Parts: sequence; C-alpha cells; structure tokens
Amino acid sequence: MTTAETAVPVQIDGETLDIPGVRKIAEDGSPVEVTSEALAKATKSRRVFEDIARQDIPIYGVTTGYGEMIYMLVSTAKETELQTNLVRSHSAGVGPLFAEDESRAIVTARLNALARGYSAVRPEVLERLALYLNEGIVPAIPEIGSLGASGDLAPLSHVATTLIGEGYVLGPNGKVPTGRVLRERGIEPLSLKFKEGLALINGTSAMTGVGSLVLDRAFAQLRQAEIVTALIVEALQGSKSPFLAEGHDLARPHPGQIDTAANMRALTSGSKLTVEHARLRDQVAAGADETGDGVARTQVYLQKAYSLRAIPQVLGAVRSTLNHAADTVRVELNSSNDNPLFFEGQEIFHGANFHGQPVAFVMDYTTIALTQLGVLSERRTNRVLNRHLNYGLPEFLVAGDPGLNSGFAGAQYPATALVAENRTIAPASTQSVPSNGDNQDVVSMGLIATRNARRVLANNQYILAVEFLAAAQAVDISGRRDGLSPASLATYEKVRELVPTLDQDRYMADDIEAVAAALARGEFLEAVESAGVELR
Repeated sequence: MTTAETAVPVQIDGETLDIPGVRKIAEDGSPVEVTSEALAKATKSRRVFEDIARQDIPIYGVTTGYGEMIYMLVSTAKETELQTNLVRSHSAGVGPLFAEDESRAIVTARLNALARGYSAVRPEVLERLALYLNEGIVPAIPEIGSLGASGDLAPLSHVATTLIGEGYVLGPNGKVPTGRVLRERGIEPLSLKFKEGLALINGTSAMTGVGSLVLDRAFAQLRQAEIVTALIVEALQGSKSPFLAEGHDLARPHPGQIDTAANMRALTSGSKLTVEHARLRDQVAAGADETGDGVARTQVYLQKAYSLRAIPQVLGAVRSTLNHAADTVRVELNSSNDNPLFFEGQEIFHGANFHGQPVAFVMDYTTIALTQLGVLSERRTNRVLNRHLNYGLPEFLVAGDPGLNSGFAGAQYPATALVAENRTIAPASTQSVPSNGDNQDVVSMGLIATRNARRVLANNQYILAVEFLAAAQAVDISGRRDGLSPASLATYEKVRELVPTLDQDRYMADDIEAVAAALARGEFLEAVESAGVELR
C-alpha cells in the first residue's frame, strides 16, 4: 500500500486550503477529499444556475461567444459544443512541460477554486479532478502561453482537455494520449455542460499552484541561507551583537527581521567562536593611543562588514516579502477566480476575478527578494575567499600550496555568474501586452512572474552550495571545528558527508551539484533540526 493510500486526505472545501496542503498533495501524493458541504453547495449552485441559463438570459460564455466575440449570441442547444470548442482552441500552450508535482499543484488549485460553489460547475467536475489527483492521472501542461489576465487560459485548457479524453497526460517516459489512459482505467471522459469549459480554464490556478510550491521551497531556502550564514559567522569569529534581541524586537520590529535575528541566535547558541561585543570593545580599548597624539591603529574591527552584520535586516526583509507573498497566494487559492460568478438571489457577477495582478505582483516581489538572498550569499563567499577580507585565512581557502593550487577560485565563478543572471530577470507584472482583439488590453503576466521566481530559486541553490562548501573549508583550514555551535557542527558534518575537504585541486562541479541537490531536498534544515534547533 502506498503512502498516498494510507495518508489522511487533504480536505477540499474552497475555503481552507493552504500552501502546506498544496505541497502535501503535489509533492507527497497525499489524497484529496472534496467535503460533503462543498459538493452540496456545488449541487445547489448548479441547479440555480441552470434554471437561469435555460431562460435564454444573456450570460457571458454560456449563451455568448468568448472574449472579443461576446457580441455573438449562441443558442443553449450548443452548450457542449461551445464549451468543448473553447477548451480545444485554447489548448495551445508551448515549450517544456511543467513537472509532475507542479501539474498536480495546478489541478489542486483549480479544484479548490471551483469547490467554493460560485462557479456553478456540476459536482461531477469536482469529483473528476479529485479522481485525477487520487489516481495519479497528471495532465501534461506546457509552461508557456498564459498572459495571466483572463486567468491562465492556456495551461488550464491543457488540464480541461484531459477531462474530455483529449490531449495528453504524463506517463513514465513522457506524455501519452489521455484517451488511452482513461480507457485502460475504465474512466469515461466528461461531456462539458453550460459554463464548465470556461470555469475550468478561466482562473489563476496555474500561477497559484506553481507559486505555492515556489514559496514553500523559498522559505526552506531562506532558512538554509541563515544556516550557512551562521557557519560563516563562526568560521570568521564574528560578533553576536548584530543578533541581540533588543536591536530588533525593541528598536526596529519588522516581523521578518525579528525572526531572522532569533534564528541567528539559535544557530550560534553554544558557539565558542563568536565574540561578545564587550570583548571587542576591550580589545579596542587595549590598543588605545599612548603617545598622546590621539590616533592609534588597533587591528581590531569593532564591527564586521554588512554581509556579516546586516543579516537580520536583509534576510529578514526576504522573509517579510515571502510572508506577504504567501498570504496573497493563500487568499487566491481560496478564491473564486473565474467569470461570470453566481450568487443565489443576486445579479450574475460579470467581472474580472480571473485577473492575476495580485499574484503577479507578489511573485515579482519574490523574485526580487530571492535575487538579493543570492547576492548576500555570494558576497559572503567572496569575503571568505579573499585573503584581504577573511581575517587571516589563505587566499581562496587553498589548503596546499597557493599558486600551485587554486582552491575555490574557480568555484566562485558560477556563483558570481548566477547573481548576474538573476539580476537580468526583470519584473513580469509590468510587461502588459494587449491581446485578444484588445479585449485583454491590460494583462498581469502572473505565470511568467511565477516561473521567474522559480528560476531564481533554482539558481540560488548553486550560489548557496558554493557558500556551504567554502564555509566548511574555512572551518577545516582554521582548525575551529571544535568550537562550533551544535547547529553549525551539524551543518559542517552534513557538508562533509556529501563532499570531502579540498586538500588539493580537483574536479569541483560534482561537489557543487551534490550540495545544491541536498539544499533542494532541505537536508541542511533537517540536519539542524536533528541537532535540536528549531527555526522560525
């Protein structure tokens, strides 16, 4: 029996789905269960809607054409043909396919949005999407084609087209025809009724589904950035002063800054290498001028550089940005984001809830924040590799003969290159290009913003991997392993479990790939937690 078969189902009710829930379904294969209340609400909403539709009242996408062709009236006798043609015509996405977990996240997000009941689809549609998730039937969804304006039309059409037995689903070796898979499993394709094609494709569920996974992974990356920062601070015998609670909780109480400072205190707790500010002050005072001319060179730095001191301020701002993005995506996951919507006893809502602007903005913010996370990491790597900045360590952390060996000189290049690449990824939410006969004359590009954030997130795994490797090397060369805090010792040992010390120059690409893969799996976070340290 698989984990999915034995796991507690995630409840789908249109109201309480959160980002961890999306991750459980998409990544862990947890089953889903549409609540009886959601099914009952859908049944009632559908009955009211059909009564209206059969009165030949003009309703967008039900008795009219779509988009710019809204002026065309369509007979109710054409209900299935109208909905089917919409799905077929918009199944025009191109490029690489979303990964299996991303496609499952998209289906999850669409299912939950429709479960609110205001889209007026039949319960059978909800049950079919749930069946796909529980049976592991994963639509093959091309990444490119959404403007994020009238929702994620193209990617969601590639979901909807599988419900009618067309298009493709993911198989063990790529995409396979949906019809074949459904026949093998004895599943009859759906026949779409009033509005159901439109409801399936007219929403933000691609950007919110994929965005949920990006944000969940971004939080893990942020915490692992704090973990390696603590190791670097200890290896370079940095000060504890920048992390004191009073400087954040009382002086500048941004929630993200407070949490990052608390994490830094937890990660460095028990360290014999970090320095109290009072000790630094005494060292400076001991070197005071005794000649009477008022100036003396002490060789003691009372404060370290920003990359070692402004960590709560920078990574805390990243955390606050991710929190804001997660709040917005959580609201969108539990929203009815198609058009039109139906509320019992009220006028039909012809609006634009499908517009992805809220998600587009926060995913662009996420891209910006993650870019700065990578910048900070690369600057710390540069500091620990530069003999003029690393407080007595050899250049490029060469363990053997400098000059004969280059140490980490080459390993820094991909980190620096990826920082530059991240900076070339411009905000997508400002790139509106009119389309659809100028009906969609202001668009969000929300899915592009989400894919951009995903790209920076992936680049950062390599940037951080280089820093983890350099930090462990600095510990080895300085001989300071025994003074590390429990959290930093667990971090160091995890690096060494993956990659040995760089005693002499060797092929470095595999080392970086191994640590980057471990970061993607969250293994350094697990190592710290196993050492008894819980991070916010």
